[in-house]
Amino acid sequence: MPRTLWKGAISFGLVHIPVGLYPASQEDDIDFDWLDKRTLDPVGYKRINKRTGKEITKEHIVKGVERGQGQYVVLSDEEIRNAYPKTTQTIEIESFVKAGDIPFVYLERPYYLAPINKGDKVYALLRETLLAAGRIGLARVVIQTKQHLAALVPAGPALMLNTLRWPSEIRTWEELKLPPEGSKAAGIKPAELDMARALVEDMSKDWEPEDYHNEFRDAVMALVEKKHEAGDVHEVTPQESTENAAPSNVIDLTELLKRSLAGKKGKTDEAGASGASSKVAKSGTAKSATARKRTSAATAAPKRKKAS
Repeated sequence: MPRTLWKGAISFGLVHIPVGLYPASQEDDIDFDWLDKRTLDPVGYKRINKRTGKEITKEHIVKGVERGQGQYVVLSDEEIRNAYPKTTQTIEIESFVKAGDIPFVYLERPYYLAPINKGDKVYALLRETLLAAGRIGLARVVIQTKQHLAALVPAGPALMLNTLRWPSEIRTWEELKLPPEGSKAAGIKPAELDMARALVEDMSKDWEPEDYHNEFRDAVMALVEKKHEAGDVHEVTPQESTENAAPSNVIDLTELLKRSLAGKKGKTDEAGASGASSKVAKSGTAKSATARKRTSAATAAPKRKKAS
């Protein structure tokens, strides 16, 4: 079981789905550490003043943003914290779109979402609804004080959260020299296109991820194992990691779906559009009076561990 990055909730309309966020990818590169070849002591990173060449301590470092040649605006840690997006631990779905509408270039990092605190049924409802509708959710989420645009995607039995690059992070192709679109404009003959299609068809197969391996890594690790078996090894100090937790609430699903739909038709107050709700009142008061008294349920924001 992978470690939990944080625990929070998916929110759409008034529906609140408690979930845990788990890494869905891992680095598969060779982890080369720096060593002093004279003593094989570990070599770390130092904070160096580029003008004096001297090492400085952390407390003497401030953050600056360059706004002109040699001109910096210095921001304190408090100012930066105040500018951070609201860390509600909530995956706030803003809309639903067709999966094919998002180009691959926007995909950044995948995560798994798993239901917690008896949220299995509403989790499954959202998953099956997205599958039936052929849609994915577009949401905003804060992971380790950084706000992300993200896609909520059904994948087998799981709901996955794939962070997306912001449009400002995507470079345009306009500065590149590319052939014009369309086979005729690009000077491609029909016979050439037919042969290319035949080759593509001949090389086509079903996607089987286990058929693909990092051959460079395999070759280097084979060399590492060979040297290890020969006794050519040295001690290394491992790193430690911990995880955190946070509570979430489970509320009446049918009632919230009804209220969410009513809210879209203008029959509920503005609180219905906030994406969260409190627990359904246990008293036997009238539904209309209860709806006016309900308030948005804010999810507590525990300390978050660094997302991998």
